[in-house]
Amino acid sequence: MQYQGVLQKMATDLQETIQYYLFFKDDVLNMNQLLGKKLSFSFVKYECMSCHKDKEIFRQGLCKQCFFEQPQAGEWIMHPEKSTAHLNIEDRDLTYEKEVQLKPHIVYLALSSTIKVGVTRKTQVPTRWIDQGATQALPILETPNRYLSGIAEVALKNHVADKTNWRAMLKNEVPEADLATSRDVLKQYLPEEVLPYFLENEKVLDLNFPVLQYPTKIKSLNLTKTPNYEGVLKGIKGQYLIFEDHTAFNVRNNEGLVVNLTVC
Repeated sequence: MQYQGVLQKMATDLQETIQYYLFFKDDVLNMNQLLGKKLSFSFVKYECMSCHKDKEIFRQGLCKQCFFEQPQAGEWIMHPEKSTAHLNIEDRDLTYEKEVQLKPHIVYLALSSTIKVGVTRKTQVPTRWIDQGATQALPILETPNRYLSGIAEVALKNHVADKTNWRAMLKNEVPEADLATSRDVLKQYLPEEVLPYFLENEKVLDLNFPVLQYPTKIKSLNLTKTPNYEGVLKGIKGQYLIFEDHTAFNVRNNEGLVVNLTVC
């Protein structure tokens, strides 16, 4: 079977084993059902996920012009502490920014390669944790806007990681940790204005990924540099497809690429 479409990050469904779905224009693939099968990818062209033109993708599935113009790529996305909608100050599009920034946000601890702190909109729980390949996650704050969650994250990342080592995550080199104990220890470092939003009694969520074989020596696949690839799918973790030859393909990092996908 052959499919063609623009790559977008895989949709997920939290079940006993996380289910992954790849959406094309006219087809939806349950990627879990493809474990053990040979897949062939070929790069066709670019399609910016904003303007939909065949222009080289710069970041986040966007061409360079859209990346620097569209509100969904504003600096506050990566740096929540730079959010200004709560002050009625526009970055690129105040209406859009209010819609996203002035909603409940979760500050969390996750265990992906080591304990890390992160921020996500409440509506993105547990999707955000799945996308990071976290085996465990624990909400520690629920704030009414993105700015407050951002200043909490900035304070905590002086004491705990804020990024995932993706190679360790894919190899499943994850140490044992107690997220609840870490939450209680880290509370002392939180800014006073976010303490009313501290979550005392949330439970740790365990996440189980569909992986038959973890890679030991990872080769990263970039379809713009290697436009044709074929391999047997052995696992899915985070937004990565893991293949038998230890190749890892980050679907999210390749958003905006039109591909042919053949299931052999």
